Amino acid sequence: MREYEFTFIVQPEISEEGLQAICEKFERVLEKQGSIRLHYDDWGRRRLAYEIQKFQKGHYLLLYFLDDGKVVTELERAARLDDSVLRFLTVLVNDEVDDIEARKAESASLEEERKRKAAERAVRDAEEAAAAAEAREKAAADSDDDDDSEDADESSDSDDDDDDDDDDDDEEETE
Repeated sequence: MREYEFTFIVQPEISEEGLQAICEKFERVLEKQGSIRLHYDDWGRRRLAYEIQKFQKGHYLLLYFLDDGKVVTELERAARLDDSVLRFLTVLVNDEVDDIEARKAESASLEEERKRKAAERAVRDAEEAAAAAEAREKAAADSDDDDDSEDADESSDSDDDDDDDDDDDDEEETE
């Protein structure tokens, strides 16, 4: 058996459900051909090197699987037929995988590690978003306080200006 890496880029605005549907379609192709799916590696949304179909970003996914090579054409055919897939590339990673069960176990541990990191990243992102929202609220409150004090300053300045104008008028009358 050989190990392959199937990298594909999906349109950036696609929903999580749509992404799952695409992944399931590729898994069905693998299952139908008798291939062994190892794991997915989700790189997330990234900027493309060049614009593809008027998209400047894309959602990158990598699918690792074991096969003798016959499923590659069917997998690429399925990718070509899906309008959401912008680009794809299949690469032979390992020409000969001797211990399939060991490779499956390694992939399972990699998948678990990826899920753990994704959960940690989600928690960290939520904390950062909450901190940013709190900072925006504080900045908005500070700017409201500044606006109120500026209004008070402007009204006192305008009174001073009026007094100066009155003095000028008095001088003109005496002459």
